[in-house]
Amino acid sequence: MRVLVTGFEPFGREKLNPSWEAVRELPDELHGAEIVKKQLPVTFRGVRALIPELIEEIGPRVVILTGQAGGRPNITVERVAVNVMDSTKEDNEGYKPEDKPIFEDAPAAYFATIPVKRIVKALRSEGIPAMVSNSAGTYVCNTAMFTALHTIAIRNLPVKAGFIHVPYSYEQALERTVPSMPIETIKKAIEVSIRTSLLP
Repeated sequence: MRVLVTGFEPFGREKLNPSWEAVRELPDELHGAEIVKKQLPVTFRGVRALIPELIEEIGPRVVILTGQAGGRPNITVERVAVNVMDSTKEDNEGYKPEDKPIFEDAPAAYFATIPVKRIVKALRSEGIPAMVSNSAGTYVCNTAMFTALHTIAIRNLPVKAGFIHVPYSYEQALERTVPSMPIETIKKAIEVSIRTSLLP
């Protein structure tokens, strides 16, 4: 039994991405499952190509994608991904799509198949601030979530998948006033999310 967990490389002017910093610290085995950790590029084209390959190669039971949502004060578990790429800023390869579908002839949206509200409840019971989010945005995080769910749907795979946004890390907040969270807390939040998603 395998769980695919991803974080993103840094983007913008950031020197690190708390999603990947937390994911890379996860143990290799958790709750009886092998934890496969992968870093994703902050590029629209990159995640569309890479995520289907990873799902095919790894054959996970659960896919948990994570990304940075600078400015959010808590862990946010995404409920829905929409079939659009729309950005006011370039991705890490200079691409800036406007009103582009992620996949032609795909549904307008997918709902996460991990237990969103149960994860939020479990996180709060562990003392970790968390809430449901109804918008993963229209940047690369949303594209990653949509791509994973679309891949699973069209291949009819028995796989749960979803996306979790995390705040800035303490390191990123040293020189500015922004909500932040320790990497260790973010890591614990991902572990709780994995545990809850593996339950029947």
